[in-house]
Amino acid sequence: MATALVIENDPTDDLRRLGEWLTEGGLQLRVLRPHEGEELPADLAGYAALVVLGGEQQAYPLPDGTPGAPWFPALEGLLRKAVRYRVPTLGVCLGAQLLATAHAGLVERSPSGPEVGPGVVGKRDAADADPLFRYVPLIPDVLQWHSDEITELPRGATLLAASTRYPHQAFRLGDRAWGLQFHIECDTAMIADWARDSELLAELGYDEELVVAACDRVMADVEEVWQPFAIRFAALALGELDHDATRRGLPLLGH
Repeated sequence: MATALVIENDPTDDLRRLGEWLTEGGLQLRVLRPHEGEELPADLAGYAALVVLGGEQQAYPLPDGTPGAPWFPALEGLLRKAVRYRVPTLGVCLGAQLLATAHAGLVERSPSGPEVGPGVVGKRDAADADPLFRYVPLIPDVLQWHSDEITELPRGATLLAASTRYPHQAFRLGDRAWGLQFHIECDTAMIADWARDSELLAELGYDEELVVAACDRVMADVEEVWQPFAIRFAALALGELDHDATRRGLPLLGH
């Protein structure tokens, strides 16, 4: 079986439901936890895909010039190799931001303020020709939890989804690397862990229980959209889906 390399940047943001969906799609998963000291490989030889998860770190340098985490330079190197060698890649939240910064995009503390809780994004016209996004609904449900945002996409990136306050919600680099600013992996337990004594919620003046309940109400809607998306990503990694294949009629993969 083909194996996807998964980079877990933060113990509070693991694969959760996304891992289940990728496994359903036929991928084996090898999870590396550099936050526990595990070393990243020098390249992606032997891997069919790369998945980079979120975390509390920032994708841009700290005030003293050091990276947001010690392993980020090596991880950005892997992301560049993934795009260069067309290894199917999926970056989620911080992972999407690192995909952008690895290719000269710009990530900053969002001038629009934090974005937390359930929401929707709007597909852009280019999504209709995308092998993963073309079957996503026009205004899909998502879960948000971020203070930083991608303010400039890398040169040549294709914008796939946007929202009013945060224009770069999803993008593609090349034909096999996707970045999602929002979260698709969370279950309610993960959200509850994030919400507990959250400085971010305190900053916004949000009630912890109300945020968790609001997220819980959309979990089924998020799964309805993003489980098939994950299955299509797995199919791409397995060589079963490409731009031509989508035109030949594989919209039901994952349903």
